[in-house]
Amino acid sequence: MNLYRRTEDAVRKRIAELRDVQRTDGSFRFCFEGGPMTDAFMIITLRSLGDQDEQLIEKLVRRLIKIQSHDGVWRLYEDEKAGNLTATVQAYTALVISGHFTAASPELQRAETFILANGGLSDVHFMTKWMLAVNGLYPWPKRFRFPLSYLLLPASSPFSMYQLSSYARIHFMPMILAMNKKYIHKGLETADFSHLYASKPKSIDWLSLHRDERSRPNLFLQMIRSNAAYPAYLNKSGYQAAEKYILDRVEADGTLFSYASATFFMIYGLLATGYKEQSSQIQRAISGLKSLIYEKDGLATLENSTSTLWDTALLSYSLQASGVSCRDPMIAATNGYLLKRQHAKKADWAVHNSKSEAGGWGFSDINTNHPDNDDTAAALRALTPAAVYDPIMFSSWNRGTSWLLSMQNRDGGFAAFEKNTDSALAAMLPLENAGDAAADPSTADLTGRVLEYLGSFAGLKKNHPSAKAAINWIKSHQEKDGSWYGRWGVCYIYGTWAAITGMRAAGVSTNNASIQKAVTWLLSIQNEDGGFGESCRSCEVKSYVSLGYSTPSQTAWALDALLTVLDKEHEAVHLAVNRLLLPFDQKSEEYPTGIGLPKQFYIRYHSYGRIFPLLALSRYLKMN
Repeated sequence: MNLYRRTEDAVRKRIAELRDVQRTDGSFRFCFEGGPMTDAFMIITLRSLGDQDEQLIEKLVRRLIKIQSHDGVWRLYEDEKAGNLTATVQAYTALVISGHFTAASPELQRAETFILANGGLSDVHFMTKWMLAVNGLYPWPKRFRFPLSYLLLPASSPFSMYQLSSYARIHFMPMILAMNKKYIHKGLETADFSHLYASKPKSIDWLSLHRDERSRPNLFLQMIRSNAAYPAYLNKSGYQAAEKYILDRVEADGTLFSYASATFFMIYGLLATGYKEQSSQIQRAISGLKSLIYEKDGLATLENSTSTLWDTALLSYSLQASGVSCRDPMIAATNGYLLKRQHAKKADWAVHNSKSEAGGWGFSDINTNHPDNDDTAAALRALTPAAVYDPIMFSSWNRGTSWLLSMQNRDGGFAAFEKNTDSALAAMLPLENAGDAAADPSTADLTGRVLEYLGSFAGLKKNHPSAKAAINWIKSHQEKDGSWYGRWGVCYIYGTWAAITGMRAAGVSTNNASIQKAVTWLLSIQNEDGGFGESCRSCEVKSYVSLGYSTPSQTAWALDALLTVLDKEHEAVHLAVNRLLLPFDQKSEEYPTGIGLPKQFYIRYHSYGRIFPLLALSRYLKMN
């Protein structure tokens, strides 16, 4: 059977499989799987608050043990050679606190050796230090208090909290409530991890400072050490502002912004301000966290948020690209789901974009506060075919497109969540990952994907001012080797796919120098088996690192990009298509190709092996 016929059969099979797993509300529900952090924090929080959900704790424990590496440490991705200190500490402490293991357990002995050999508790990520400190398991920094009077500054101030990215802000706000009060929740008094100190903890260990910076004046240090200079009434007002900020952004399920990580911090932040364990706010938060549990085969993991909206929008778009009609009951159901999830209220995004009306979509099923450009473009792609004949759909599509266009940054690119939130001061905070998390700059993946929507679905080609500005941004941020760095996927393959497909959709010629250079780079990294595979390490060293084997999503991204430029008979195209038609082993299927936070949080989207191969294979069929 020739390649074309085999591809047709594969596409038909994939469509049939998706029909079988669609939910009655029209959505598709796949796991959004991270490392040990959320499971570990859940165990710690349940034990700390006295929640005796033993079945859940046991299932979370089983999952933590299952993902432990053979050498006793925890890794965030399979080829993380040395292991991950923070992940290992998270899992180790949670397993001991669960009561199912002790420090003397064989499963934890090698982990302890690794922890001590790599700096001990003092060298873990500050978010994990915070979780330990709020439970009395690590010392709070003695001299540091963040002046909450800063929360009263107007959004236009360069020091305003609104100069931080929305995802940094929503975590930082409850964290500083507990940290300022040096709050310790009394629930884990018998736990002791002092044996994991490789050196005596110091306040400076909370900050990410190079050795030569530790003795120099630092604006951030001066600011938090000067807290006492502010009038008490201003600090009191700051506490009230922080509490209000948090409570105003709690979703219907009790979670904060629908993020598990932010919800953990909210629970302890509110306890620090006087809330009781049995208060409705705390109990709703715990219930919301439990609603994010994904169970399979006797194991449980806590998703940091569901990816239901994202998965549903992308699958609907991919199915329609494969030839499923927008009038098909399966697509009609996804459209109905998406329409119900469109945001209708102004939220934090409006601080820097006050004149626009709401119309975006968020990432998770329950999200109503935190729309983003990527999910909005994905939802709009899915709705476009039906919007041609359905007035209700068209109204939704028009609002969404208008909102998306209004979110373009002044530099011409698109960020994830907010507009013009790329503060150099925020990125310079002496906290680990500040450059990745504290700012929300334009990125190649977001700019390319929005441009692809605008060009292919909204009819805005390269001479349209918005498209032209986006193209110029993309071209100016191409790497020397021809690739682009992708922020939310792994990594250079992801960014390059988005950039190429975006420019091509906007009408940029295949002969364009940027596109030709990018294609040359993609061809240079194709594996012998025809597929593509990139290591998570790429985002840590900010340079392409080969994985050594192919993954389904990365192969599909590269193929999809190549198909917009190369002839269908090109050898590289045939090799990549053929690779997607062959089965992938478990290691390839399970490798995380999504990024939450470099070095700390990588994502295995269980949906990606279904979405992107279907999209790429369908594009190939359309070329014949």
